[in-house]
Amino acid sequence: MERKIKRQYDSRRRQEQAAETRRTIIAAANELFIAQGYGQTTIKQVAERAGVAAETVYSAFRTKAGLLRHVWYVDFRGDDADVTLYDRAEMQSILAEPDLPNRIRRHAVFVTASNRRIYPLLDALAGAAASEPDAAAMLAEWADRRLDVATRYAHAAAGTGQLAVSEEECRDVMYATMDGTLWAQLVGQRGWSDERFSDWLAATWIGALVRRR
Repeated sequence: MERKIKRQYDSRRRQEQAAETRRTIIAAANELFIAQGYGQTTIKQVAERAGVAAETVYSAFRTKAGLLRHVWYVDFRGDDADVTLYDRAEMQSILAEPDLPNRIRRHAVFVTASNRRIYPLLDALAGAAASEPDAAAMLAEWADRRLDVATRYAHAAAGTGQLAVSEEECRDVMYATMDGTLWAQLVGQRGWSDERFSDWLAATWIGALVRRR
């Protein structure tokens, strides 16, 4: 009995250590991709920054493209839990708001926080996409995922009976304004605060999408 408990403990400890190593590698890769570019970053450099062997990185992620995918989704979701952002409790709480203007205001805050988290890596990938197929593929996947989220969000908004436009137009507006470009221009370049940006984004969405009462 005692040996069995010890084996369970050792197994759990090894799993925790492996998870911590993955998080360290992902954080190191994220820093390097942003600081020097995806194309210029090697697995060896990531390993050195993380304090592990290059073989450890390959064992965990197989390729640099595989590592990039994990870095992107940790940035996008905020942690390494394998749950899409749309399906997380915070987003589901927003979607449960029956009043569409209030839902949109909460969603604008959510999107603003996501933009702040992902934009440095997004900008690095955009700069690398012309010469790095992995970066271009990641951006294309991001666009597909964003369209899926916008489609689902618009369908939920239509279900409230409060849209002033078609579900398809709502989808397209959300798709075009959630990608971080506006945040980069207004917050990054023009010095707006995140709060000012989220207030403006909410007002823009409400004005364009919600039926006047």
